Amino acid sequence: MRNTQGSAVRVLPGPCGGSLIYRQKRIPTRKARPPHVRDTRESRLLLVLLIAIAFALITVDIRAGEESPVDGARQAAAAVFGPVEEGVATAVDPVANAIGAVRDSGERHNRIATLERENAALKAKLGSDEQTRSRIHELDEMLKRAGAGQYGIKGAEVIAIGAAQGFSWTVTIDAGSKDGIERDMTVLNGDGLVGRVSTVGPDTATVVLANDPDFTVGTRLEKTGELGFATGQGDRPMSVQMLNGKAKINPGDRLVTFGSRGNKPFVPGVPIGEVVKVDPSRGDLTRTVWVNPAVAFSRLDIVGVVVMPPREDPRDAVLPPKPEAPKPTPTVTVTVTPSGSASVPGKPADE
Repeated sequence: MRNTQGSAVRVLPGPCGGSLIYRQKRIPTRKARPPHVRDTRESRLLLVLLIAIAFALITVDIRAGEESPVDGARQAAAAVFGPVEEGVATAVDPVANAIGAVRDSGERHNRIATLERENAALKAKLGSDEQTRSRIHELDEMLKRAGAGQYGIKGAEVIAIGAAQGFSWTVTIDAGSKDGIERDMTVLNGDGLVGRVSTVGPDTATVVLANDPDFTVGTRLEKTGELGFATGQGDRPMSVQMLNGKAKINPGDRLVTFGSRGNKPFVPGVPIGEVVKVDPSRGDLTRTVWVNPAVAFSRLDIVGVVVMPPREDPRDAVLPPKPEAPKPTPTVTVTVTPSGSASVPGKPADE
């Protein structure tokens, strides 16, 4: 019999008709390992030996290349398992085709994307070629103006536009003190006066544009030589105060820079613009005219900084020739006069 604590109880007959009770404590036994798992020293040595042989065969196969000693075994395995692999491949071929179609669709998409990028690049190249031709034209016109005025210029490119140092109309160019640029040098392009250099860094410089409200430059009227002072008005025509209130000025007349002492900040002869409006004369000492700037300040790209002034005042030589007015088309007038020998209907001509 057993008690509740798991101990074995044995009852034996004792002397004098009594009985003896023995309690035998149960000793737990260790679970036996399954017969198929035998972790012996010999099995471990065998495993290590098989791994070493596998690595040796792999090394020999790699080093031998096509003359590998295991090539025969590989061919025999291919002969045995090849049909099996072919059958499996046939069974999964629709799945493989579907996967391949999905993969190919991705490749087609990539090819389309590549073609689209190439097309965009081609369009950009064509656009850049057009821009290059435009810049070449600008550079050619600027060199013509510099040559006409005998200016020594340093070419530069506008790389930024914006307010700087309290000025509202400025640009930054990619030329600085390393290129010989100094403060208060005249800046021009193929159309005329751009502005003056205000600040200079080692590699860049800031240019105050001629249409800035704080910009003032001395002017000289074409042909007559009447003097004045032009002031920037932002995106409106420049205001010019002519010193002679009785000067004869007409729309279409052009102005150039008068020049400064020491040619700083302005060299003479640079085109400023064309008169578009003349205020009526009121007998004052001065007279106001309005001038449309020659330069399109919103489209600046290539400019030139005058690093060497002209030896003499070029006067009007830098101005481009004015377009000729269209010649009037001659009008042909036909006048019909009656002839004395005309015959009257119904009468002989000799009557």
